[in-house]
Amino acid sequence: MTYSGAVEVGGPADVHELTDLMISKIAVGPMNNNAYLLRCRATDEQLLIDAANDSARLLDFIGDDGIASVVTTHRHGDHWQALDEVVRATGARTHAGRHDAEGIPVATDVLVDDGDTIRVGRVALTARHLVGHTPGSIALVYDDPHGHPHVFTGDCLFPGGVGNTWGEERSFASLINDVERKLFDVLPDETWVYPGHGADTTLGAERPHLGEWRERGW
Repeated sequence: MTYSGAVEVGGPADVHELTDLMISKIAVGPMNNNAYLLRCRATDEQLLIDAANDSARLLDFIGDDGIASVVTTHRHGDHWQALDEVVRATGARTHAGRHDAEGIPVATDVLVDDGDTIRVGRVALTARHLVGHTPGSIALVYDDPHGHPHVFTGDCLFPGGVGNTWGEERSFASLINDVERKLFDVLPDETWVYPGHGADTTLGAERPHLGEWRERGW
């Protein structure tokens, strides 16, 4: 089956099978949050991105192999509603951006800075600190040695624009500058984007609209 990234709350996962990594996506909770399970194909170690909601569904999604780590992309409550239950059940180490950890009511084991490496088995993910939606939002970039990059953007980049900055000009400028400099300026058009809600996209699909986003201010 070809991966599309189209998932619905209560529906099945969609699985993106790469050479070294399997990426499974489901939607959970009333805000249609995406949760991503990454599995290293060499070691079978797993990592969860955003224990957003519905711990029972997430634990079933994770399965008997458990997870070594869970990464919370940012401090907003819809992205960590199930974090406590998932960590208690799996013993996973928690990761979050250094400047958002204080807003997450589950202890963060690893404070993540810009450029840090987070590993799942033999696979390395690079954290990029994107400031504006929250002070400490992080994206995770997987630079696939066998193909194009993949980036998990939380609520910092979606099809059609960057994340919400609630009309605050400085926050919007910070976010779009970080997204351009740390993602669009260094990654190719083929880069697959996995956002915190809704459908996936690519940098190539969004790149022609960067000027429009700046002009409208959101």
